[in-house]
Amino acid sequence: MPDLVGPGLRLLFVGINPGLVSAATGLHFARNGNRFYPALRAAGILPPDVLTPEDAVPALLERGVGITNLVPRASARADELDDQELREGRARLERLVAEQRPRVVAVAGITAYRTAFGERKASAGEQPRTIGAARLWVVPNPSGLNAHATVASLAVAYGEAADAAGLERVHA
Repeated sequence: MPDLVGPGLRLLFVGINPGLVSAATGLHFARNGNRFYPALRAAGILPPDVLTPEDAVPALLERGVGITNLVPRASARADELDDQELREGRARLERLVAEQRPRVVAVAGITAYRTAFGERKASAGEQPRTIGAARLWVVPNPSGLNAHATVASLAVAYGEAADAAGLERVHA
């Protein structure tokens, strides 16, 4: 699954790993019903007329927003990954951040973050550590398996990371 990064990267979203639909399509967060793109629209990170993952790719790159994963291996569920894969993913992420130099890195998933970064008591929001010069955030995972998160609550968290990255919000 290729990273979605381009020139002028400000905000890098980090998924746990690609799902099977994403791996098959080559599009991040592509499973029908995933709340990532609706949350980006609700947060003003994407314009309201960007409705599909395919349409989101150029819009995200134009806005300085990228997407990667901690673990490149696709699986049906993130809980199929082991702790070592997540720790190795952190090292991969650190290399990507050093190369691309985003302002903010937003890891989508508290449990994966805790494992990958060895921060067992970490909570959501901005973290006290950085990755290089990039501020580090933990935001909720948009998967439907994360039942307590709504599009509205995801939008708030994603919007906070976008504000920290200096992104201007898009209004309908």
